[in-house]
Amino acid sequence: MEERKFVALKKEEYTIKEFVKKYLGKGKFSKVRVDYTPIGEKIIIVTSKPGLIIGRGGEKINSLTDVLKKKFKFENPHIEIQEIKNQNLDAQSIADEIAINIETRGSLKFKIIAYRLLKQIIDSGALGVELKLSGRLPSARARSWRFKKGYLKKVGDSSKIVDRASSIAETNMGTVGIQVSILHPDAKIHDIINLKNKKLKLSEEKNNE
Repeated sequence: MEERKFVALKKEEYTIKEFVKKYLGKGKFSKVRVDYTPIGEKIIIVTSKPGLIIGRGGEKINSLTDVLKKKFKFENPHIEIQEIKNQNLDAQSIADEIAINIETRGSLKFKIIAYRLLKQIIDSGALGVELKLSGRLPSARARSWRFKKGYLKKVGDSSKIVDRASSIAETNMGTVGIQVSILHPDAKIHDIINLKNKKLKLSEEKNNE
């Protein structure tokens, strides 16, 4: 019985997340979380553009609250906005930005778009980044393009701390799939050996003898 309740709760949580994403639109948010509290449901929206979600005088966020009440029969839903400090280090924000740029500027510009964002991400301090675009770019045959820089593990414990996201761009040539992986500046990588620090430590130990 408890398992059924858990599955039903997770199913409802997923439905809420997908609805909020569709309601807000591409490029306006990064993540959506749902917390169930004793005083009601809390929908946490992580975004780099809080003003677009809140609206003038809270108009848009109040409208979303009313829609959630009616659609999901919530008694007291509460929407919390969490602002992203650096958009260039958020995988979902980057994926959506690539998609929007391809849709507005055309698929012929995809390399310029990808290299520009790759530089912005690395300049923001990311330890590693990979951008993968799949689709008709711009030839008639679909293929994949990878843009990568820095250190980025795909297997093992280190791969679990990589921020990953995806988005879709709709073009005249067809659908373009976008995948973004970013390793944040504060990520702790256990299998990287800093030879400079190790050499300095050995020198200090030798001087203390």
